[in-house]
Amino acid sequence: MPTVERDGTELYYESAGSGETVAFVPDIGTGAWLWGWQHAALAGPYEAVVWNPRGTGESSRPRGDLSMRTFANDLDAVLADIGASATHVVGCGLGAMVALEYARRKGRARKLVLVSGAASGDAYDPEPLFAEPSDEVACRETLEYAFSDDFRAQQPDALDDIAAWRASEDADRESWDRQRAALDEWDAGALYELDNPALVVDGGADELLDASASERLADDLPRGERQSFPDAGHFVHAERSRAVNDAVLGFLDGE
Repeated sequence: MPTVERDGTELYYESAGSGETVAFVPDIGTGAWLWGWQHAALAGPYEAVVWNPRGTGESSRPRGDLSMRTFANDLDAVLADIGASATHVVGCGLGAMVALEYARRKGRARKLVLVSGAASGDAYDPEPLFAEPSDEVACRETLEYAFSDDFRAQQPDALDDIAAWRASEDADRESWDRQRAALDEWDAGALYELDNPALVVDGGADELLDASASERLADDLPRGERQSFPDAGHFVHAERSRAVNDAVLGFLDGE
C-alpha cells in the first residue's frame, strides 16, 4: 500500500478503479478491512480510496491528542497525495462523523454517505466493540455488538474472517482510547450549514448508537435522506451489503 506522511505520521492507503473519487473512513479502532464489502462494488465506476487511520493497520500510532480535525486533515492529505480534486466521503460510526467534519472544513467534499452515524459523539458508545488485536477470540466475541443475532447465526465463517482482519489491523487499547477521546468531545455544530447531499444509512438493531440518532441526522441535514434496515446491526453496510451497495451507487450516480 502507498503511504503519505503528515506531521511525522505515516498513513497507509489504497486506491483502485477510476472515475470520481469515493473515500471510505472506517469506524473507531478499525482498519480499512471494514470497507471490504463496498470497495469491490465501487472500484470500477469510481476511484475507491481506503486508508488506515492513525493507530490501525500499518499506519503510525497516534502521538498526542487526536481530534476530528486530525482525522479530517489526514484524509485530506491522502486525497491530495492521489491528486483528487473532489471526493464523495463514506464513513461508518466515528468515520461518519469524520465525514461531516471533512465536509464542514474541506472544499473537496461532495456527497456524503453516513453509516451508523450521529451529529455528536455522545450519541454513540462503541466501548463494547473493543478487543485487543492480540486476542483473536475477543475480536470475534465482541462482534455480537456489531451484528444482529440473525447475521451471527447465519454467517459464522464471515465472523471468523472478520476476527482475523481485526487481529491484523485494529487499534490497541492506547490508540483506541485516543480515538475515543476525539469522538467524545465532538459535535457537528449547525447542520443546516452543510449543503452536501447526504445519505444516512442505519440498522434498527444497532446496540451502540442512540436509537433516534440517525433519524435526527437525516432530518437535520438540509439535503439528507435516510435508508434504514430495521433488523440489521451497527455494521449494517456489511450485514446488508448488497442492498446498501445498491443504495450507495444509486445515490452517488444521481443528480
